[in-house]
Amino acid sequence: MATHNHTLTMEWIVDRTRTVYSLPYFYERLNEAINHPRSSIDDVARIIIDDQGLTARILKLANSPMFGFFSKVDSISKAVTIIGTQQLRDLALAASVMDVFKDIPRELMDMVLFWRHSIACGIVARNLAIYLRESNVERFFVAGILHDVGQLVMCTAIPEKVSEVLARNRLESRFLDATERDALGFDHAALGGALLRAWKIPATINEPVAYHHEPGKAEQFSLEVSIIHLADIICQALGYGASGEGGVPLLDPAAWDRLGVPVSILTTIVKQSEPQVEETFAILVEG
Repeated sequence: MATHNHTLTMEWIVDRTRTVYSLPYFYERLNEAINHPRSSIDDVARIIIDDQGLTARILKLANSPMFGFFSKVDSISKAVTIIGTQQLRDLALAASVMDVFKDIPRELMDMVLFWRHSIACGIVARNLAIYLRESNVERFFVAGILHDVGQLVMCTAIPEKVSEVLARNRLESRFLDATERDALGFDHAALGGALLRAWKIPATINEPVAYHHEPGKAEQFSLEVSIIHLADIICQALGYGASGEGGVPLLDPAAWDRLGVPVSILTTIVKQSEPQVEETFAILVEG
């Protein structure tokens, strides 16, 4: 479908993406069940069990070192009890979005490298949140996995423009979000946040996605945004996968101050994250 610049707004792309790609119906049912005051754990479990692929992945995740449970999690009901309904919904969201964007041409995006980077960002963000004693750390994991989803939206909605932006970015050796803003008037972070808002994903997840390159713009969830901002930079610096960036993004000093983590803890977090990244990547991408 040919696009002309006067139609090429963020709203147009989000509308087009929503028409072609919708979150699986089961995710809406899951959300309704979780928010319904009379829903039981079994009601939530039944919805997940309807999707066999998701069931297998959630059980594998529940038994992975990321959660570190001592007894085997052998049923979805047990996973719901141990992990929690909200957390499970967030994990289901990540798995759903990974299923939605599948057929992207390799010349636009190497999906294996893309998901490796995204999963690494989610794991590092989750471990930073654990260190900071945050509640429901799965939301950080999911926001990390989805932080660059706007790039996938661009690849599906405006592939010709993406080719131009990538070529220009390589030529000028700049940060991708800056090249996108020059060429399109918005970047992948803002676009990803706009799609998640349109899908009615909570602000605790859509804000860190929308502002991970510009944490100073955070409206309500500046801590969450700062964690994803830092996790993304750590993963770029370590060379975890690739998402089209021309280098390691600059750290926002205010975001760093907001987190108040000692530099010395970063080595521990990276060491802790490395095996979890490999295991989680094997479950979500290869499994």
